[in-house]
Amino acid sequence: MRKATLSLLFILLCLFTEAQTYTNNAGGSIPDAGAMVQFPLTVSGLSPNNIDTTFGLETVCFTITHTWDADLHISLQAPDGSIVDLSISNGGSGDNYTNTCLNASAANSIVTASAPFTGTFRPQGFIGAFNNGQNGNGNWTLLVQDVAGQDTGSVITWSLTFGNNPAHPFLFTSSNLPIVVINTNNQNIPDSPNIIAHMGIIYNGFGVRNYLTDPFNDYNNKIAIQIRGSSSQMFPQKSYGFETLDTGGIQKDTMILGMPIENDWILYAPYDDKTCMRDVLTYSIANQTGHYASRCKFCELLINGQYQGIYVMMEKIKRDANRVNISKLTTLDTVGSALTGGYIIKIDKTTGNGGAGWNSLFPTSVGSNIYFQYDYPSDVNILPVQKTYIQNYVDSFETVLSGNNFNDLLNGYRKYIDVNSFIDYFILNEVSKNVDGYRLSTYLFKYKITHGGKLVAGPAWDYNLAWWNANYCDGNLFTGWAYQFNSVCSGDQWEVPFWWDRLMQDPIYVADLKCRWTQLRQTTLSLNSIDTFIDSVANYLTEATVRHFQAWPILGAYTWPNPSPIPSDYSAEIIAMKDWIQSRIAWIDTNLPGVCTVGMNNQITSSSIRLFPNPFTNSFQIDFYLPHSEKIKINITDVYGREIKSIDEKEFREGDNSIELNFGENNLTSGVYFVTLSTPTYSIVKKTTKL
Repeated sequence: MRKATLSLLFILLCLFTEAQTYTNNAGGSIPDAGAMVQFPLTVSGLSPNNIDTTFGLETVCFTITHTWDADLHISLQAPDGSIVDLSISNGGSGDNYTNTCLNASAANSIVTASAPFTGTFRPQGFIGAFNNGQNGNGNWTLLVQDVAGQDTGSVITWSLTFGNNPAHPFLFTSSNLPIVVINTNNQNIPDSPNIIAHMGIIYNGFGVRNYLTDPFNDYNNKIAIQIRGSSSQMFPQKSYGFETLDTGGIQKDTMILGMPIENDWILYAPYDDKTCMRDVLTYSIANQTGHYASRCKFCELLINGQYQGIYVMMEKIKRDANRVNISKLTTLDTVGSALTGGYIIKIDKTTGNGGAGWNSLFPTSVGSNIYFQYDYPSDVNILPVQKTYIQNYVDSFETVLSGNNFNDLLNGYRKYIDVNSFIDYFILNEVSKNVDGYRLSTYLFKYKITHGGKLVAGPAWDYNLAWWNANYCDGNLFTGWAYQFNSVCSGDQWEVPFWWDRLMQDPIYVADLKCRWTQLRQTTLSLNSIDTFIDSVANYLTEATVRHFQAWPILGAYTWPNPSPIPSDYSAEIIAMKDWIQSRIAWIDTNLPGVCTVGMNNQITSSSIRLFPNPFTNSFQIDFYLPHSEKIKINITDVYGREIKSIDEKEFREGDNSIELNFGENNLTSGVYFVTLSTPTYSIVKKTTKL
């Protein structure tokens, strides 16, 4: 009986243990746009020692003076090395955190509060993750960083309170989405360089539930990971780039979630896109229109045991047979046709993954010069002769495009670019009213001369601020043209190249654009097609969005640069985006210039055929675009009408097609030859010259 009484007394003492508070009054300054500053606090004599869901960390309080609170990233590190975000980029232009306390039981989140945040709020992360059974005695550290310039501040004081009402860890046990688990061994994931971590993926197949206790059955190995992005790095939910490795830490091409093998991947965080699907929607449309765009798979992510929300696993843009399918350039490719491709260049900020490049010789409509960056080969690997070639090629294209005869069918801009890719890229940016379109995250690639040698627009990339998700530079309006950004926001340092204005001055280009829009409106860009895709994704994400917005409580709250009015819940976000898309498409239907000649959108057009090289020696290639699959016969005749070569009627697929004609031993004489592409209802003749 005495033993039982003592046990009961011990339990009661534990239940009524008084709260224990530890304070650091030393404080210190926060450097402007500087490195993360550590403010240590030693906890000793904590009783009981171990912190868990019975007794543990309850509250974190601090007072910080700082102008422009949105510059601050504030986190807490426990003795076991684990880190939880407390408040990241909150408060906008407001000043200070004054007697700010963070407690998991608070009614309001710090995310939706206003500076100086006086009172008690729910923290941005889950401080219950600290109550994991670790010994609470030891060194705790408040981590504070100012991530932007022109504002300063100081930590005045901060404290920790432990007690009988501890914060509980986030409860996550299973999902209908794949589960990605990353363990960094409590290393911080930096912007650069990569750190080595372990990644496991649980995926039991579409429609089959995935449990956190299941074995890693999709991937289970090392990765090299870092934070990625430019402006998105200010968000508390970070995007990551990673490489798959073998057990020895060497790059290894791997299949991830059923996507073709590669070693470069991205975990995209859709923090500012509350639908979580704007990029995925865009890439789906690009793929449906016959162009490569990154394959995507939704998943839920845990890092070091902490739930991070919904992510999109996607392919990084890269030269690869299953991605940007252009020829590999090596150090031996320095002369002749080998030098002519493949290249990937981009127009983008030089932060993040930006690098070396060159300035255009031709100013934009407001006077600046576009900066082109080498993407593949990278600025580290590209040879000087390769730099010179791609720069001269783009210069030649821009020179012709700016000239008086820019729209000449043989020697104008069509000689340099894949016109159909530019048309589809234009449509994608315009239907989504992409505020970053044409001027940022804009990729172009070039084939070798043996594969046509043209500059292609794409792949599509980075549409999180499209589809009604930007409150600046008219990005929220369903009216107006995205390609005319320079006149809307003339003071912005990233501008749209003059190309798009100039192309719209060519009647044939405008007519082809009108035809392509008319065709896509019956298929990929029909409201029914778009709404069906959006609804199917929203339904797929319904369960996970509950957890996602519990982790990131931003529904109904402004997150840069969301337009107003801010929808109150997830279903309202979906409805608002669909309503905007309907208005946007209706506006384009009414305002897109040009006239599509009757039947033009149903058949191959002269402007969509190219003979290359022209003049030729013993062979040449026919490149042509088909709006739908069709049987076509090809005849080559001389100036006297004599047939030189023919290809019997053959089915060609929708989209870009190529066929090479080799005359071998025919010993054609120099002169003009006519190439006729025909069907039972029409024929088109193009001419070429034999050297």
